[in-house]
Amino acid sequence: MNHHNGTKPSFAMALLPIALTLLLLTIQLFVFNDFTPHIPLAIGIGITAILARFRGYKWHYIEGGVFNALRIALPSIAILITVGMIVAIWIASGTVPVLIYYGLKLLSPEFFLASGMLLCAIVSVSLGTSWGTVSTIGLALVGIGAGFNIPIYWTAGAVVSGAFFGDKMSPLSDTTNLAPAVTGVNLFDHIKNMLPTTFPSMLIALCIYLFVGFNVVDTQSVDFTSINVITTGLETSFNLSAWLLLPPAIVLFLSLKRMPSLPSLFAGVIAGAALAITLQGFSLHETFQFMQNGFSINTGVTELDSLLNRGGIQSMAWVITLVMISLGFGGALERTHCLEIIIEVILKKTHSFFGLQAAAMGTAFATNLVAGDPYLSISLPGRMFAPAYIKRGYSKLNLSRAVEEGGTLISPLIPWNAGGAVVITSLGLGIAEGNIENLLYIPFAFACWLSPLIGLIYAATGRFSPKLSTAEHDQLPTAATQDMDPIEA
Repeated sequence: MNHHNGTKPSFAMALLPIALTLLLLTIQLFVFNDFTPHIPLAIGIGITAILARFRGYKWHYIEGGVFNALRIALPSIAILITVGMIVAIWIASGTVPVLIYYGLKLLSPEFFLASGMLLCAIVSVSLGTSWGTVSTIGLALVGIGAGFNIPIYWTAGAVVSGAFFGDKMSPLSDTTNLAPAVTGVNLFDHIKNMLPTTFPSMLIALCIYLFVGFNVVDTQSVDFTSINVITTGLETSFNLSAWLLLPPAIVLFLSLKRMPSLPSLFAGVIAGAALAITLQGFSLHETFQFMQNGFSINTGVTELDSLLNRGGIQSMAWVITLVMISLGFGGALERTHCLEIIIEVILKKTHSFFGLQAAAMGTAFATNLVAGDPYLSISLPGRMFAPAYIKRGYSKLNLSRAVEEGGTLISPLIPWNAGGAVVITSLGLGIAEGNIENLLYIPFAFACWLSPLIGLIYAATGRFSPKLSTAEHDQLPTAATQDMDPIEA
């Protein structure tokens, strides 16, 4: 036994720390009615370490897995910090208020949900970031939806559907680049192979949102007097002009120029700060305070104040600490070979292409659920399942699509996942305060769960499930091709 690595667990021992942690999460969420999963996940790291210690693992070795996962998360944490600043400063500059103002003036309640989804999809594809789209355009749409008396969970569902569509399809997205990187396929082949599941799911979602807008949302009860109060409050509190659209225009321009997400978003912070000082009359010190602690204003309109008083680095502390703890838990499970053993058992019981595709997607989903991290949910099954696809004569493009659908798209639907935490915090869903009905955004984010279902239908029928190409076959090492099963007709 290596004194660093210990022994690999049995399947039951690999499942035990996950089962105990999920039990603690269940008690916290549904018995204590406390939607803060941090402590159960932190205890999960301790449970994993204690059980691994009995198998001979040294603490510093387990600790290395935890800290390695945290190092991988640093780019995401940097984006979250920038998102916190951008939310506050785009409100202070008047950018978010002007989007709400013109949205209330130009959009109709009937088309609002469908239009909101399409807008978020376009912005997210252009920026390559679902988190940035949710926290800016999504936040403005929440304000518009409130003016139309549309429940926030309907608006959030449409925002999430559009924003995470972009994160899945944009060549600028980190997850869209991660999936082909870990599976060893071409980026643009990967994007092309996702079209058969992504566009039908978006089209179905669009039809549902249109149907809801015309048949479910009570447009007759829209209080246009209330809308006038909100727009008047915005006119009174901010100097509104087309110049306030400059920050998102700069971010969009830099993204189209293939500038990485972090500097592009930070440029939006700088542009917003300049407008907050020059057009809204805030001092430099006030601007710094907004970036740190969030924007604060008293317009005299309660609904408007609850929407605008948010943002800042400190508002992201809940999300950042959750990301760090959940990633640490995933790192401990990976370092102690728990996840590896579970995947090996799944692969041994998988005998068809449908089973293989469902297992890869399910593993990505389960990793999202347990470890709370979309990146680990893509990278782990992407590495572990690749040989099985090659052996059975199927292109790894099927795998890269499966882990995107079980990873990227499922991430915002799990409240304690990094993606779900960003959605809840940025859109002000107030889950931690006990507004449980706002969790309805999860089933209402139709595009996010329809795409994996369509992918499973394709796997069952053989449609849009590419076999191993001649080019892929020629690139394989000789040893990898000797044991390959005959390609199924």
